[in-house]
Amino acid sequence: MTVRLRLQRHGAKKRPFYRVVAADQRSPRDGRFIEVLGTYDPMQEPAAVRLNSERVDYWLSVGAQPSDTVRSLIRKLRRGELGIDLAAEGAEKAAKEAAALAKKEALEAARAKVAEEAKAAEAKKAEEEAAKKAEAEVAKAAEAAKAEEGAAEGESAEGDDAEGDAEAKTEGEEG
Repeated sequence: MTVRLRLQRHGAKKRPFYRVVAADQRSPRDGRFIEVLGTYDPMQEPAAVRLNSERVDYWLSVGAQPSDTVRSLIRKLRRGELGIDLAAEGAEKAAKEAAALAKKEALEAARAKVAEEAKAAEAKKAEEEAAKKAEAEVAKAAEAAKAEEGAAEGESAEGDDAEGDAEAKTEGEEG
């Protein structure tokens, strides 16, 4: 299969518009094609040519033969006489998309960092509350221990008083 780079006519009567395509040499002029490589509008002043030079170079490297008109358009595009290189335009678009993606990722990273800081602050607050609660429980336990100790001392003091009263009674009965 021999591949040719050629023009495919579109547009109305007396208002031609062409697509630059890679097509099998045996296919009809406006018939089946392999890939659209760009456009050519001879009705504009100057003529508008838009080609993807990366894809044109690829097809030329694998042995595709350009028609005379397409060869002329490629030559003029490379000299910068007319036209727009879609590969460069695509690279600019890709660069813009990459910058937008980087900006979006940076924004997401900043949001994640803020969320992480908020989570850390919340954890620290919960930890402080738990420490205060533990201190309160320790203080409460200490107070309860003191109260028990005081109650135990009071009981032993009351027990001593009861023993003293019992002794006093026994002495009083004897007397």
